[in-house]
Amino acid sequence: MAEISKRRRIWGWWFFDWAGQPYHTLLVTFVFGPYFAGVAAGYYANTGLDAEAAAAQAQTVWANCLTITGLIIAFGAPLLGAMADVSGRRIPWIFAFSAMYAVGSAALWYTMPDGSNMWLMLSAFGLGFVGAEYALIFINSQLPDLGDDSEVGEISGSGFAFGYFGGLISLIIMLALFVEQPNGRTLIGIEPALGLDASTREGTRFVGPFTAAWFILFMVPYFLWVRDDETTNKKGSVREALQLLAKSVSNLRHRVSLATYLGSSMFYRDALNGLYGFGGVYARLVLEWDLIKIGIFGIVSVLASAIFAWIGGKADKKYGPKPVILMAIWVLIFVCITVVSMDRTQVYGLSLPEGSSLPDLVFFGCGVLIGGMGGILQSSSRSMMVRHTDPKTPVESFGLYGLSGRATAFAAPLLIGVATTVTGSARLGVSPIILLFILGLFLMRWVRPEGDQSR
Repeated sequence: MAEISKRRRIWGWWFFDWAGQPYHTLLVTFVFGPYFAGVAAGYYANTGLDAEAAAAQAQTVWANCLTITGLIIAFGAPLLGAMADVSGRRIPWIFAFSAMYAVGSAALWYTMPDGSNMWLMLSAFGLGFVGAEYALIFINSQLPDLGDDSEVGEISGSGFAFGYFGGLISLIIMLALFVEQPNGRTLIGIEPALGLDASTREGTRFVGPFTAAWFILFMVPYFLWVRDDETTNKKGSVREALQLLAKSVSNLRHRVSLATYLGSSMFYRDALNGLYGFGGVYARLVLEWDLIKIGIFGIVSVLASAIFAWIGGKADKKYGPKPVILMAIWVLIFVCITVVSMDRTQVYGLSLPEGSSLPDLVFFGCGVLIGGMGGILQSSSRSMMVRHTDPKTPVESFGLYGLSGRATAFAAPLLIGVATTVTGSARLGVSPIILLFILGLFLMRWVRPEGDQSR
């Protein structure tokens, strides 16, 4: 078999970001998440709750779903990474979790507008989401093989930028051809494509099968151009994996920079995922946006993500990942304070005339910053982890990285769920995100810019 060039391997690796991004763009944030929130709010309103209480209950249900999937990911991530290290193979794992991604997302077609099967559909969403996150552990672990320390920051940033463009294009296609406005027409004024019935929200529900088909199609370059090391063909056991994992966790006490970085990223990446998971839901429940407006907001946000991820990769290469991460966290703290301090009637406590468009304009600006700084933060975080990675066990190291990103993945949605229930407000319910960003920022004080130099 002909040797696959380094450039082609990098492009194949980038295609995972392109293929997988729609799960987050279309399902978590901008189409399915807000659609589900609206469905759930309507369902609870029909049980006799007033509008604000129904919205709060809907946000709590969504938070509970993300809490449960976060717990599953947190417990499984490090063990899976260690299993791959003791076996020396990654592609079979990626293939298996890709199947979970495709099946879970395709099943969302059956999410009925009346909310009659919303619990079953949340289970399908969770299946796909777990598959996407588990696959990402193994994808991230391949980054050190694609270049040296001077290259991985730019490779990572370009990969995220490429992925965000994939999410952007998929979102534009959904809005233009499928997602219905209240008048039954799509963004460009046509009936949903493929003869889908707008009255039963088939255009919006098609986001599930569309996401699955997109992923299957664009994973082809990855599986064609990325290979496991053919010289490695070990057989590992769960016992060996657990021993490796226990050793790795134990060794953290000797690697202060790595331990504090994992702790920091545990909080700030959870906060970022909270923003992604509840941004569209906030727009639907607090600002009362329809799915088309949320989709346009998504286009702006994802475009900013792509552009800033690329810029962040360049900045990472020039300055290193730590200062880039710190800058992004500070900006996101400001954004969160702004979001919590506004609704349709006021911004930062200043009353607005009825029908004011200022909250919409402010939230669009927040969307640019959430997308842009989020793209930078994810890219530079992956680059920083490479500087702390043991080259002998990259998958297990990135399993710990996955653990740090998901060990408290349940915390943001759990805290948001509790805050929403206590305050009875979907707006105030997202305030715990601010605390998580602050904790992450504090722990970055002990992280060395070039890693722990223990390799």
